[in-house]
Amino acid sequence: MPQVVLVQPQIPPNTGNVARTCAATQTPLHLVGPLGFEISDRYLKRAGLDYWPYVDLHYHASLADFYAQQQSGRRIGFSSSGDSNYVKFDYRPDDWLLFGCETAGLPSDVLEACDAVLYIPMSQAQVRSLNLSVSVAIGLFEARRQLNLLNADFNPRSGSS
Repeated sequence: MPQVVLVQPQIPPNTGNVARTCAATQTPLHLVGPLGFEISDRYLKRAGLDYWPYVDLHYHASLADFYAQQQSGRRIGFSSSGDSNYVKFDYRPDDWLLFGCETAGLPSDVLEACDAVLYIPMSQAQVRSLNLSVSVAIGLFEARRQLNLLNADFNPRSGSS
């Protein structure tokens, strides 16, 4: 199953929303510091609501710590400067989906360390990028769709699959 990596996120509600998406999809979430907030930040917890116990959360103090922990799989960066459309990319179960901070995106050294850098196409040239939590959801669900991980869906209205 793909894993989501947020590199130096700055805005607590975005990280909370990403955590909620990861909880809903049982996707591991990796936060790479330094963070722009405390893990206990009330805005972070509020955005994640009461789903934090369901998040497979991993914290790495630095990129070096993250790289040392990542034993296998490809690093797939998401950036407005990417060279491949995210829907035309062939995802693998052991991919790590990397997303940068809200203000600067992924640092150039991280982009260089990626096996591929993808972009999410947008029609309006004046819009620089999408919200971080939206970008994560788009990328993660496309990877899950391609990997046939959307079939075991749970319907919250009926309480069953």
